[in-house]
Amino acid sequence: MTDIPTLGVEEEFLLVHPGSGAPVALNREVAARAADMDVELQLELTSCQVETATAVVDDTAHLREQLLHLRRTASAAAEHAGARLLAVGLPPTLPHEFPVTDTPRYRDIGERYGMIAHEQGICGCHVHVAVPDRDAAIAVSNRLRPWLPLLLALTANSAIYRNADTGHASWRSVLWARWPSAGPPPHFDSADEYDAAVQMLSHTGVIRDDGMVYWDVRPSANFPTVEVRVADVPATVDETVLFAALVRGCAMTALEDERHGDPVLPLAPYALKAAYWKAARNGVDGDGVDLENHVPAPVSDLLGYLTERTRPALEAAGDHELVTAGLARVTDLGNGATRQRRAWRRNHDVDDVLAEAAAATLEDG
Repeated sequence: MTDIPTLGVEEEFLLVHPGSGAPVALNREVAARAADMDVELQLELTSCQVETATAVVDDTAHLREQLLHLRRTASAAAEHAGARLLAVGLPPTLPHEFPVTDTPRYRDIGERYGMIAHEQGICGCHVHVAVPDRDAAIAVSNRLRPWLPLLLALTANSAIYRNADTGHASWRSVLWARWPSAGPPPHFDSADEYDAAVQMLSHTGVIRDDGMVYWDVRPSANFPTVEVRVADVPATVDETVLFAALVRGCAMTALEDERHGDPVLPLAPYALKAAYWKAARNGVDGDGVDLENHVPAPVSDLLGYLTERTRPALEAAGDHELVTAGLARVTDLGNGATRQRRAWRRNHDVDDVLAEAAAATLEDG
């Protein structure tokens, strides 16, 4: 088994009014207060969002500590600014559009992409795993493509939107797919081929810059990592740690398979799209698509298979027990989308959803 790579996590959060639950344009105020508390928050495209980023860590225990600290600090900063911090993939209630954060880059994106940008409020989670070089990142990306729908199903956390049940566990992923460089990436034979594709998208004006390569797995533009971006921001810290541990296990397994020259699973575009749709629709409840055999299979069974497939890597990283316990908990209790629907169905009152999301955001075990 390969050496244990380091990892880091970015989480995006929504800022809402503590009474109405409507998104509020307070990201600068929240970031300024967090800076006073020695935590740097990043401003996102819309001014009702902030992003946290952990330091590079070696193990999931330290990752959990950092994630909990960052959520607590960001939540306290939001409260000081008159807002509430929520770990949700989309706002359960929202205005017709979101104000774009007032920076030159974000203003330009807002002008270029219109309502795609102005109907944003989308909150995801990105996991970075260290890799030897950019060609290794491309190899890992190719091998992770069949698992992306399952990782999406696991983290789905955007069932309630515009005061209604969307009928999907991850409506965020449906809206996110409108961007021209979002979703699963194509298979690339090398980093040079990847760079040529990005150059074409930029040269034709489809994307503004390489920071707009939003594919669900990609070589990082800024770090020696592969970045997995498929997830809704998970409801709880424990679910984020579970997701990160699985991503690292998948990346380590992919590197080992690449080292042994094992073939990459061929993926028909229609099959991958079908698996994505099922993942967005069902989350962890019901069936997904077994992409090796092109048949339906319970998501719980597919997650069990993924755990066994990555078991050597998970054991080497000391994460096998964490992952098996975490998956058992999600199978038993559900994920963020399950929580949202459970709260919604009590009274069909979005206030119940907001309260559930707020509690989950700061839940500690």
